[in-house]
Amino acid sequence: MVDKKVDFIIVGTGLAGLAISRELNFRGNSFIAFDNSSQISSYVAGGIFNPVILKRFTPAWKAKEQMEIAIPFYAEMERELQQNFINHWDIYRRFYSIEEQNDWFVAADKPLLAPYLDQNLVKNSNPSVKTDYGFGRVKHTGNLDTEVMLEAYRDQLQKKQLLKAEKFDYDLVKMDGNRIVYKDIQAKYVIFCEGFGVTRNPFFNYFPLHGNKGEYIIIKSPELKLDFAIKASVFIMPMGNDLYKVGATYNNHDKTPEPTSEAREQLEASLKQVINVSYEVVDQVAGIRPTSGDRRPVIGKHPEFENMYCFNGFGSRGVLIAPYLAPKLADHILENSTLEQEIDIARFKKRYFRRN
Repeated sequence: MVDKKVDFIIVGTGLAGLAISRELNFRGNSFIAFDNSSQISSYVAGGIFNPVILKRFTPAWKAKEQMEIAIPFYAEMERELQQNFINHWDIYRRFYSIEEQNDWFVAADKPLLAPYLDQNLVKNSNPSVKTDYGFGRVKHTGNLDTEVMLEAYRDQLQKKQLLKAEKFDYDLVKMDGNRIVYKDIQAKYVIFCEGFGVTRNPFFNYFPLHGNKGEYIIIKSPELKLDFAIKASVFIMPMGNDLYKVGATYNNHDKTPEPTSEAREQLEASLKQVINVSYEVVDQVAGIRPTSGDRRPVIGKHPEFENMYCFNGFGSRGVLIAPYLAPKLADHILENSTLEQEIDIARFKKRYFRRN
């Protein structure tokens, strides 16, 4: 028996689920969300918004467009949720050679990078940090406290009775004409925003999602005194109260959710190459990044079921990508607009899809 009718069922309330549910709600659509907190990559992520790939001094995919949408999106979230979770600070890219300095100057002259890369080299003035060649400063960067934001959003949904904190059972999904029935809920559409959890989804486990495990350590170091982030062999991010997040590892083989001693040792070894003061490791976290085979987002319609959609594959850049793509997916569903081929899940249909 159907007790509740909504426009959308949304499975997952990480960065992807938050972005698409808010976009649909803004357009006047009703929804009910499901999340049993089994996927935590959005919660433990560094939450960094940075438009530059600092290994090669190149712009990230659609970086300018994403920054223009994402930062106002999260500022509005702060006002709506009455929480502070946006932190603004610069990133200082540590140089390893004069050649890297020269590469920085070349990159800083490029139109897409000029707004973000300071053309003046920064000399090291912090005796706690090791560097012989100084830094390049990346402007207009920072991070979100994703755990604070997502918990506040989940609380809001629960108060409005829009969240079911339970496992979504794929076996109970029934197609009823152009409707989807799940338990006592009838919906026009369902959108799966499950991150790496989509590998267990029988409707969308056909496309190649290569989970990439990332681990961070949290250190306490009263002597370090950083009010900016450092990108070196590791990323050192200030958290306040003498706390810093240090990461992250990239492991394509380990898909377990638990932190490992190997990752901690790797991170500490890299950290000691960058700083020369004492610290204490106070925490360690791990998550699986949902990265597609071609390293592009995976969004769009199921190849067989017209009212079933996927919103996934954001890798380590979900903070910027999710608000940017949510309107595109909403347009695709509600206005029948065409998705760009490089993000459309249809690009995997012929090669990977096998009907059960």
